[in-house]
Parts: sequence; C-alpha cells; structure tokens
Amino acid sequence: MFLSAYRWHRLRALFLASLLMLLIALPVPPVMAITAPELRGQRVMQDIPKDMHGRDLKEQEFLKSDLRGVDLSKADLRGAVFNSSQLQEADLQEADLEDVVAFASRFDGADLRGANLANAMLMQSHFENAVIDGADFTDAVLDLNQKNALCARAEGINPKSGFTTRESLGCRS
Repeated sequence: MFLSAYRWHRLRALFLASLLMLLIALPVPPVMAITAPELRGQRVMQDIPKDMHGRDLKEQEFLKSDLRGVDLSKADLRGAVFNSSQLQEADLQEADLEDVVAFASRFDGADLRGANLANAMLMQSHFENAVIDGADFTDAVLDLNQKNALCARAEGINPKSGFTTRESLGCRS
C-alpha cells in the first residue's frame, strides 16, 4: 500500500512538472507599467515665464520647479502637481488650486488671497509668512503644524465659495 521512496519522489516530480506546465500555459494578463512623473514629460512645464496670470494650467506638472515670484494670479491650476516645487513669493491671488497635489513644496511668502485650495493635498508643504486672507482650504490635507500656523493668522472670506478661511481650515474658535 505504501509507495517506495523512489516512486514517491518520481510521483512528486511528475506532479510538480505538471503544475509548472499548467502555470506556463495560463494566459498572463498584461502588466501595466508605472512611469515615474519625472519621466512622463507629457504635461510637465519646462519653460516657466514669470507672468502666467489667468492662464489655463489644469493638470500641469511642476516637478521640482522654480516658481519663485511667478505671477499665477487667477490661473486655473485645478489638478496640477507641484511636488518639491519652490513657490516662495509667488502671486496666487484668486488662483483655482482645487485638487492640487503639492507634496514638499514651499509657499513661503506666497500671496494666496482669495485662492481656492479645496481638496488640495499639501503634505510636507510650508506656508511661512504666506498671505492667506480669504483663501478656501475646504477638505485640504495639511500637516498639523502647518494647519495650526495658518489658523493663527487666518482671516477673510473667500469671494467665490463664501467660506471663511478659518472655517475652511477647521480652526478652533
């Protein structure tokens, strides 16, 4: 009734070979390649003029971009990506930054008066001395220390949404 060790090893080898052939014969679904944003290049802004007032820049990628002092006031930047970008002293007055992703970017001294930052992902970004009067941060994701610093100086009402900057940040009274 019991198989000899030789027959057992042969049977096991035959089973493993059959299993391997079955796996090889199965159709393999296509693999989706993930390209790093730095390599995509389709929507990446290369040449950045100093005046981009009112421009349609939806879903543009500003990766490690130097936007210091650039006029982006009233620009449509919905869905744009600003990862590791420098936006110090940038003019973003009344800019539409809804659904923006700005990971590890610098907004120090930027003018965000009346800007819409609803649903923005702003992790590890800094806003030291940024002017935020009337900016709308509804459902924006910020680091707690940045949120607290913004709440300390939050004032004004957003002209389009009607939300106060304090309530959009979820500041305590």
